[in-house]
Formats: sequence, C-alpha cells, structure tokens
Amino acid sequence: MKKLSLKIFVSASMLVFAGCNDWLERKPQNIILEDQVWNDPKMITGLLANYYDRLPAHTSLTTGWAEFSAYDEAMWSNNDDGRNNIINYPTTRWTLWDYGLIRDINLALESIETHAVKLSDAQKAQFNAELRFLRAYVYFEHVKRMGGVPLITKQLIYDFSGDPSPLQNARAKEEEVYDFIASELDAVKDLLGNGTSNTRATKFTALAVKSRAMLYAASIAKYNNLMASPISTPGGEVGIPAARAKDYYAKSLAASAEIINSGSFELYKSNPDKGVNFYEAITKKSANREVIWAQDFLVSKDKRHGFTYDNIARNVREDNLSSSSITPSLNLVEDYEYLDGTSGELKNRNAGNTDYVYYDKLQDIFANKDARLYGTIIYPGTSFRGTEVQIQAGVKVWDNATNAFKTVESNVLGSTYDDGGLLTGASGPQRSQTEVSNTGFYLRKFVDQTAMSSTRGIRSDMWWVRFRLGEIYLNAAEAALELGQTADALKYTNTLRERAGFPANSLKTINLEKLQNERRVELAFEDHRVWDLMRWRTAHEVWNGNSANADAMIYALYPYRVVRPGHATHGKYVFDKLVAPRFRAPRFFQIANYYSFIPQNAIDNNPKIVRNPFH
Repeated sequence: MKKLSLKIFVSASMLVFAGCNDWLERKPQNIILEDQVWNDPKMITGLLANYYDRLPAHTSLTTGWAEFSAYDEAMWSNNDDGRNNIINYPTTRWTLWDYGLIRDINLALESIETHAVKLSDAQKAQFNAELRFLRAYVYFEHVKRMGGVPLITKQLIYDFSGDPSPLQNARAKEEEVYDFIASELDAVKDLLGNGTSNTRATKFTALAVKSRAMLYAASIAKYNNLMASPISTPGGEVGIPAARAKDYYAKSLAASAEIINSGSFELYKSNPDKGVNFYEAITKKSANREVIWAQDFLVSKDKRHGFTYDNIARNVREDNLSSSSITPSLNLVEDYEYLDGTSGELKNRNAGNTDYVYYDKLQDIFANKDARLYGTIIYPGTSFRGTEVQIQAGVKVWDNATNAFKTVESNVLGSTYDDGGLLTGASGPQRSQTEVSNTGFYLRKFVDQTAMSSTRGIRSDMWWVRFRLGEIYLNAAEAALELGQTADALKYTNTLRERAGFPANSLKTINLEKLQNERRVELAFEDHRVWDLMRWRTAHEVWNGNSANADAMIYALYPYRVVRPGHATHGKYVFDKLVAPRFRAPRFFQIANYYSFIPQNAIDNNPKIVRNPFH
C-alpha cells in the first residue's frame, strides 16, 4: 500500500511539472542578482551609502568621540577615569587594516565594468569616480596611521592551487601611497558630479582630501628627516625622502587655492555675534557654504546619535542620566589669544602674584578673547539654549584671624552659602563627582541646541563636519609658508582671524609656531590635533610623560564668589588654576607611536609584510 501511494504522488508531481515547463526557471523573490544590482542606479547608490557609512574614522559624533578626552583638548568628566589615567599610548591605538572595505569597493568597480550594460556611459563614469574617491580616502586613513600599506586595486581571488603567494602583496612605500591618493583624486575630480552636495563626494571634496593628504605627506617628508634619528625602513615603507617635501607642499597649496578661488564656498559670516557665528559655522546645516563634506544625520529618518546626550552641560541636560563627558581643558582655553594679540593666558593673579585679580562678572576674565573660544567652549558666565550654565566651584570667605581666604565648596550642585548666595554652581565644577565638569568648562562645538536632542528618546541629528573651508585656509597658509610665500600665508591666516574678531591684518609676521596655534583654536574637536602633532613630529615632545611639563597635563579653572562683607571685593569673583583633580597621569606619546602596530594576523598570513619600526 505504501509503494502504491508513493507511485501515485510521483506521477502527480510529474504531471504538475509537465504542465509548467518554466517552473524551475522562475526568478527567486528573495535574492537580488548581480545584473539587477549593477544596472539599477538606486541600488548602486544604496551600496555607496553603505560605503560612506563605513569610512574609517578616528573620531566622529558616532565613533570614537571619547578620544577627544585622550589628548590635550579635554579630559573625561563622566564615569570611569580610564582616559584620565593613560600611562602611555599603546602602539595599537591608531591601527587600521581594513581591507574588507577596500575589497568591496574593488568588487563594485569591477562589477560595474562587467555587468552594468544598462547604465549610460555618464552614469558609469560617475559611479566609477565616486568609488575611486572613496578608495583613495580609505587609503589616506591607512597611510596616516600605518605608513605604506599594500596598494590593492583589484579583487584578490584564490585559485585553490595551494599557493597563496599571488594574494600576498608587499607594502608600498609611504610616498607611493600618497602619490596614489593624489593621482586617483586628480583622475576622478572632474567626473564626480553630485552638484553642490556636501554629503557626497564632489570635485571640491576630492580637492579638499588632496589638500589635507598632500600637506601630511609634505610635513612627514620635511620633519621626519629633521629628527635626530629619522623614522624609516630600508624599503621606504616608512619615511618619505626630504626632497619630496616641496612638491607635496605645492600640490597641497594648489588644491587649497582652487577651492578658495572657485567661489563655490565662503567662510560663514551670517551672524553678527562672532562667537555665535563660529558655532553656527560648524553646526548650521542650511545656508552654510563653508562645509565641504559632512557625515549627516536626520531625526525624521531615525539616523541620529547620542553625542549631545552624553556631552551637554550638566544643568541644561534634559535627561538625568548622562552628560558632561568631554570637558575642555584650561590648556586649550588659554591658547585662544586676546584680540589685541597678546597671549591668551587668563589673568587670575596680579603681577606680583600676591593677590587675586577680582572680576565683577564671571565672564569678565574672558573679555576681548578670540571669538572662536565662545563658539567652541562653554565657559563661566555664558549660556546654552538661553539658559546660564551655572559654573562656580564655591566661595572664598575672608578670615580676619588668618588674614587670608578660606575656600568653601560643596558636593551639592546648586547649593547656597550661609549668606543666601550661590555656593556651588548647578554645573559645578566638582573635584570628584562624575557627570559634571572637572575642568570648569563644557563643550559647545557639535553639541545640539535643538530642544529634546539631549534625551535618549529623541537624540540628535547634528552632523559631523569632515572638511570645511576654515581648514582649507589653514592648509593653504601652512603650505605657502613652507614654500616661502609668506605674504600669501599671512593673507590666508588673517582672513580667518578677522572672522574671529581680530582687526584686519592683525598678524604682521608669521611662522610655523603661530600657524600651529591657529590650527589648534580653529579646528579644536574636529579630529586634527593628534594627526597634526604626529606629522610635525612634535607629539613626543609635547606629550612627553613628564608631569613637570604643563603641555602633558590637563589643567582646570575653578571660579569662586568672594565673601568679604564691607570690603570692596565682596561679591566679586576670583579664579584658581589647578591640575584637574581627576586627571591622573601625564600624556605620554613615544617614538613607536608615530606608526601603528600592524595586526599580527596580517603578518602571519603574508610574509612580505614588513613590520613598522620599534614594533
């Protein structure tokens, strides 16, 4: 009986199949075929979006932003003091070996060439150019960390012969990687299209990457060779000949000048308040022709992040669960000059250091400072979202018996003193409490002013600016200076300073040290600091691990209200400068940190890979 049933089932099945000759030829509904992908511009654009999102980044508003507190721009004031106790930087800290993304880009390039029969030549050229741009950018992110890396521009496909050597590529020379980046950007820049987009690559995005990459290459060619013991490998995988510096500086300057002179971009100057204007230059998305390339987010599409939630000042936060992670250092604050051109060192003590300087208002100590300070940092006496960020460490009470001040502080934020006045501000600073500033400052740049953006439920769609015109002016100034074109270097630098409130032509002379400080204050928290010190080969001197070196330490500024009834100073404000109390170890960058450690599995799989020096 069972055999009869089986025969009937098979016979019926054959009849069904016989009646539907094309049944086995039907296209599956849950699989997208290659020819479908590479002939559909929308699908290719979707892949490109994935590649843009996967671009490597050291810091951004979604990736690694905590590293802002690992150098000298800021410290960590939230929970866990690990970033305040970095004994030294491991050689793996900046390691990047992402050939997965490079392979995907190479696959896309070859697939468009092979399968995209329905695309027009113009569409093919556009997609090809955009993919090559992304690959060049990925290689730049590699070379600035690792030195020379294998230059792979085609898929590596194993033939199962038992011999893996065709897949094993040696590292290119460091200069060869930079040359590849320059040649790729030159080749694709006029094919990129994308109109005036500042979120997809355009001609000017390619020029901006070239401006930065060539400046890095030039700096390494010059300053690595000025070290007592230049860092290099015999095959040139690390180290660029000094003779290449001039050419690289010239390429950087040419790319920068083309952007500046194009008229396609302009420095943001829409707000008459120069401090607010600088904040908007980075954060405002509409009617902002300064931003060249940004990673964008959009609340309505649920593409958002928690950067504001984690970094908003304590007493203006909207959730009571997190805030105040990245708190800027006094070191950075004092690098913003006064508008008369004098040093930015804050005047908290009199000339003989015998007494305080007394201020009527908290913000008066910052009066007439470079407006970029306000646009970057929330300091005592200033507001955010229309609310004062209440920063006061305590009170200084005059003691007639000792003829000196007694410092009174409280762990209760927003507490009052015996006289009914404020004791400790609702935003601190606090010496040991977490989620409140330990330095006396809060971050303004990239923190979203939009209501509810610091809540977990809403979060923020503040964009991350990768390149903007302000940097391009500084790149041009530095390259011009290195090429002996001092007048142009001054012109570019003074243009930026004038936007920050300085008089026209405020600088009469210029040198590299001056330009280095301009980069520090203009580009703070935009992921330039560590790479700048690396390419100038000064990181090991600035962050030398010595607590006696002020540059290696993180300093704080604590404001106090004076309690001295009947005296002229009563009710005024004084300031103490101190090492941030939660800061544990001086920053220590070693020679071995200039080039990062190559993953051991990469070396094990490829005997042609040469290790980096000191690793």
